Amino acid sequence: MTPLDAAHAAMERDGADEADRLRFFGCLADGEFFLLLEEEAVGSDLKPRIFPLEDGPVVLIFDLEERMAEFTGGIAPYAALPGRVIAQVLAGQGVGLGVNLGVAPSQMILPPEALEWLSGMLETAPEEVEARPVAFYAPGDLPERLIEAVTGKLARAGGLAAAAFLVAVRYQGGAKGHLMAFIDAAEGAEAALARAIREALAFSGVEAGMIDVVFLVGSDPVAGQVARVGRQFDLPVPVRPERPAPAAPGTDPARPPKLR
Repeated sequence: MTPLDAAHAAMERDGADEADRLRFFGCLADGEFFLLLEEEAVGSDLKPRIFPLEDGPVVLIFDLEERMAEFTGGIAPYAALPGRVIAQVLAGQGVGLGVNLGVAPSQMILPPEALEWLSGMLETAPEEVEARPVAFYAPGDLPERLIEAVTGKLARAGGLAAAAFLVAVRYQGGAKGHLMAFIDAAEGAEAALARAIREALAFSGVEAGMIDVVFLVGSDPVAGQVARVGRQFDLPVPVRPERPAPAAPGTDPARPPKLR
């Protein structure tokens, strides 16, 4: 049972709701998948294998290499890509996405409009606002599915900040809410961290919720205030390989893969 299998089962069970559907798409966006290709990739130039089904053409992805091998019956060209990259490069191409077809309980076909919707969710950028906090408190009771979503997102953000604390906050003017404070964020990581929190909120299915994000230097007295009352989230430091592996297609946001 893979994370995608579990998310798919939750979405398909009796009594499932919109939140279960959103969590499945969040899992799809965050996972790494094996995209079946027509031929070996040349740099970032990819040619997906297209299957002409009755309802329209689809390309196929698998969440395990073993599942892809079971489907193909042997060795086949592929590209390992994040689900979010696959959705964004396929959006608008008029093709569907077959997931684990014939080899897993999570098998399904997503139509082109589902990929366009998912791509739109992922491309929505957080809004920048100005507000002056005047008091910090221990965070209030938040839905467990939101806490799980934030925990999962930050578990994949190791090395992007030294620490992260969730606090309740009161702003000048009386407005109240919740705030995620990142301490000593790595240079250039602010946008990725803010997007991670926005996606955690969006894909958790929590209605009418909002978490503001702020970036603080560890020596700032405010950082000490949020650390004293906030709920800390782990950002595991990634283990660096002795030799850097060549970048796979789609892992550099500045150089997305090209489909032929």
